[in-house]
Amino acid sequence: MKRCLLFLLLAGVLPACKSYNPNTPHVIIRTSAGDIEVELYPKQAPKTAGAFLSYIDSGFYKKGSFYRVLNDDNQVTGAGISRLIQGGIWKTNHSRAIALPGVQHETTRETHILHTNGTISMARGEPGTATTEFFICVGDQPGFDFGGENNPDGQGYAAFGKVVSGMDIVKAIYEGPENNQSFTPPIPILGISRK
Repeated sequence: MKRCLLFLLLAGVLPACKSYNPNTPHVIIRTSAGDIEVELYPKQAPKTAGAFLSYIDSGFYKKGSFYRVLNDDNQVTGAGISRLIQGGIWKTNHSRAIALPGVQHETTRETHILHTNGTISMARGEPGTATTEFFICVGDQPGFDFGGENNPDGQGYAAFGKVVSGMDIVKAIYEGPENNQSFTPPIPILGISRK
């Protein structure tokens, strides 16, 4: 009987252990529209993924939001069109977002994580100024890669993971009402946690 119980216990535990890979941790972005599961790549983008995980562990994203959208209809004609949703704490805890030190910029040339459909990446001004704000690509966005046309300095953005479940939620958020690139209203992020 004891052997049988031990076997059943191990049979239930081992698959769970097998599915966790510390080289590609997963996080869940809980939104009012549903959950988005993201796989991170800390071996390829250690500074960016590490910073994002530290913000998660510090609880920074509780009461965050997806507040910005770039789509075919809300950008200047003639420029490279971007398609993404952007979120973080810029609108809900601005003072914390700007108080953090910037993350050293890791280009796609270094990481080889390209801005394809579902890629998560850090928003930034100048290289090295990214903090809590991130975006998720809707469709392939090669203009965000190193040397791409969507950033005047040619350094692109720092990609660090990819959506593995919930891309339908990303698209539903993307198609929400907006005015001048701002969601009306913003979509609440209830929290982000490690899986």
